Amino acid sequence: MTENAYETIPGSEVKTLLRVLDGQRRHVLGALDGLEEEALRRPVLPSGWHCLGMVQHLALDVERFWFRAVVAGDEETIRALPSGDEAWKVDPETRAAAVLDSYRMEAEFADAVISATAADAALAWWPRDLFGEPHLHTVRDVLLHVITETACHAGHLDAARELIDGRRWLVLT
Repeated sequence: MTENAYETIPGSEVKTLLRVLDGQRRHVLGALDGLEEEALRRPVLPSGWHCLGMVQHLALDVERFWFRAVVAGDEETIRALPSGDEAWKVDPETRAAAVLDSYRMEAEFADAVISATAADAALAWWPRDLFGEPHLHTVRDVLLHVITETACHAGHLDAARELIDGRRWLVLT
């Protein structure tokens, strides 16, 4: 999201939260900048995930799930949600650029949902089958949850990148 785009969002709290989330999104993509397709698919931890799978997880299980499904209640999105660890599995025929572009696109969709919804608005849908009774109740709660999850995964990607080629992504802000 561009800096000027934040000016159209009502409420300084949401603007601030979106700026923080956008910083974490940039961190995710920046940590992987310059990696070749093979390196993006190389598992470096015993659990076996790879960087491209992490980005796809962030696109589908985080951005799409929380904003299109939970906040907006989009029925088509809810019906098409991946199950289990499906989002972590990138089809070998899918190009890395397509996964990275999908993450960017889901972030744009999420920003549109957030921009159109008050911070204290109730959630449109809750996945009781996954999480039981709601533990998040407002758009603010979801924003804070997604910021935390994205930041955590950005750190995972930092570690993976360092294991792949030694490059370190140091963010001081």
